[in-house]
Amino acid sequence: MPTADHTPGTVSWMHDGTGIRDHTFTVPLDHAQPDGESLSVFAREFRAADGEHKPWLLYLQGGPGGKGSRPARVSGWLAEALKHYRVLMLDQRGTGLSTPITRQSLAQRGAPGAQAQYLRKFRAPDIVADAEAIRLSLGSDPWVTLGQSFGGFCTLTYLSFAPEGLAGSMITGGIPPLDGPADQVYHATYQRMRARNREYFRRFPKDQETLASIYRRVRRGDVYLLDGSPLTVGRVQALGMYLGGNTRIDALHYIFEEAFIPGTSTLSDTFLEAVYQQVSRATNPLYLVMHESIYAQPGAQPTNWAAQRVLADYPDFNPKKSDTPLLTGEMCFDWYTELDPVLQPIARVTEMLATYSNWGPLYDVDQLHKNTVPVAALVYTDDVFVERDLSVVSAEQVANLQVWESDQWHHDGIGEAGAEIFHRLHSMIGAD
Repeated sequence: MPTADHTPGTVSWMHDGTGIRDHTFTVPLDHAQPDGESLSVFAREFRAADGEHKPWLLYLQGGPGGKGSRPARVSGWLAEALKHYRVLMLDQRGTGLSTPITRQSLAQRGAPGAQAQYLRKFRAPDIVADAEAIRLSLGSDPWVTLGQSFGGFCTLTYLSFAPEGLAGSMITGGIPPLDGPADQVYHATYQRMRARNREYFRRFPKDQETLASIYRRVRRGDVYLLDGSPLTVGRVQALGMYLGGNTRIDALHYIFEEAFIPGTSTLSDTFLEAVYQQVSRATNPLYLVMHESIYAQPGAQPTNWAAQRVLADYPDFNPKKSDTPLLTGEMCFDWYTELDPVLQPIARVTEMLATYSNWGPLYDVDQLHKNTVPVAALVYTDDVFVERDLSVVSAEQVANLQVWESDQWHHDGIGEAGAEIFHRLHSMIGAD
């Protein structure tokens, strides 16, 4: 049984009257060795003024490598959730105020081999073991979870290995493939991104001309981001992350319209900063270091930069094959560690994880086949990050899971229409 020592903070109050309390938990690095090394996991409780004795809901953040949300005001799904629950916003191990994973902290672990051994304890099964230890430490009955994106991946891991801790689960944009190589994910998402690029440039045709001009300027090799690192075509392509959202797609247009200092061929600081915000891993190095490991299954070949290998089949995204390559999405490439000053010190350990082949299981498919926990999942038809077809196949393997499919939103639907989405999913699990 997982264990955690618990240090609760005092309650304070947000401007709108929402109560917040910080919680710190000490958990084993390896839950199979409870007397071994430990680390700290932080979580923040949100509750309505009358919510002290309401049941718990655990929010599992997207990522990997993303800390729990820090809302300045309570609205959307959180406001709807607080009508029913106290909400625990988890900083998954290695993120936020939990024991951090940074270039500095990894250096203290010693050689890259020791760093890699440590990082292999930062996947979904470890996050779930933390969550279950935290639940027991809080004295909570089985709780309800809401998992966004990677948080949905963690939810299926939770259903696999600790279903006794769950009263119900909701998932938004986060049903992963349960088997197979990472390659299948990128074959699917390159195709989704191709369609999304076409949609975008139909709406803003002049932006294609602007992008071509940006590429021509960048290919001269003398443009640098504001941190001094070189700007490359691949780093410009990373602006395609904006295409994963409903309104963020329009924000991309504003970036392109200010790309150049007027009347010159010089890229503006405004544009350089926008690219930096997309490619820098200063605030979440785990996103790049651990990203493809979220698809790594026992017995499979190493992920080995799957998005980069699969790129060979999509020349319209390849800067070596196209003068104006399409914008990419949630793809990770080995050049990130070459160009990003934050990642350069941990390039070797990142490569070691990419070539590692002895990963433990992420899911128990037999357990999912006989699942009794009510689960409701919103699948976005045109999601460019979590592929719809792969999600549907996985959902069919999980007993007691209802799918709600919608083409109304993209991957950030929970941020666009959170109250509406939460209310419907909550009803689907029979909790209303």
